[in-house]
Amino acid sequence: MAAKKKPLVVITRKLPDPVETRMRELFDARLNVEDRPMSHDELVAAVREADVLVPTITDTIDAALIGEAGENLKLIANFGNGVDKIDIAAAAKRGIAVTNTPNVLTEDTADMTMALMLAVPRRLAEGANVLPGDKKWPGWSPTWMLGRRIGGKRLGIVGMGRIGTAVARRAKAFGLSIHYHNRHRVLQAVEDELEATYWESLDQMLARMDIISVNCPSTPATFHLLSARRLALMQPTSYIVNTARGDIIDEDALVKLIQDGKIAGAGLDVYENEPALNTKLLKLAARGKVVLLPHMSSATLEGRIDMGEKVIINIRAFFDGHRPPDRVLPLRT
Repeated sequence: MAAKKKPLVVITRKLPDPVETRMRELFDARLNVEDRPMSHDELVAAVREADVLVPTITDTIDAALIGEAGENLKLIANFGNGVDKIDIAAAAKRGIAVTNTPNVLTEDTADMTMALMLAVPRRLAEGANVLPGDKKWPGWSPTWMLGRRIGGKRLGIVGMGRIGTAVARRAKAFGLSIHYHNRHRVLQAVEDELEATYWESLDQMLARMDIISVNCPSTPATFHLLSARRLALMQPTSYIVNTARGDIIDEDALVKLIQDGKIAGAGLDVYENEPALNTKLLKLAARGKVVLLPHMSSATLEGRIDMGEKVIINIRAFFDGHRPPDRVLPLRT
């Protein structure tokens, strides 16, 4: 009896070795060993011949690209939780299923959010650059490198989902008072555990917080959710941290408010036009007003392997004739 033909799986970026090895064992896997982002033409060639495309958040899988798909393409198994760059509705019209990798990066992202929450008020990046710098460290002084204490401050979380809740648990342990804005109020038991205050009005919450943490998904409804008008509501002593998606914040407005001293600073891991960076943000970083990270909040080996395992499970379930556990459906209009 002939062996069952393995599906052709095209992977757009290099994945951890254990994930790639397992994919080679199970599928006809085409790897990107150079880890070079695929061009549009290369993505077109991939969707024309693949049975499964495994993109990442660096790839734009829009309606035009999906329109180029060959008859064999039946699954887009995203390596990542966010699917804002995949036109899920266009895929559904072509009979192509879409999956993602939820619930594996919550703790890693919450850890980095908390790190940024500490780094900006306590001036950690500035301090870390003193000793390796050109100038000699003059030694300890009572008034040098003074930051701001975070214990006893109010934290406002925008988006109280899995990551937002994990951030709240960490922040509570650091002595912050937890406040949140969400589409829906969380369970009473969660509010009680975190001693959290719910704000139906995002505007009112922004005006009263010392630190804002952005943890909501990127959707058409959250594009520039933190607009110039809303950012201007923040206190001049407040800070903002974003480990979600860059386009949730009006980046130009944020830069201007920090430049004008109307917001104290920011810790950012994501950017509106990444990998391109706003040069004004870089200047603010040089002045110690912002801490900038290269989209690394979820970057742990354990997390990436967990993501890869979810991709593999979704592909195997699909080709075994079962509903993939992490299928993403188009939003109803």
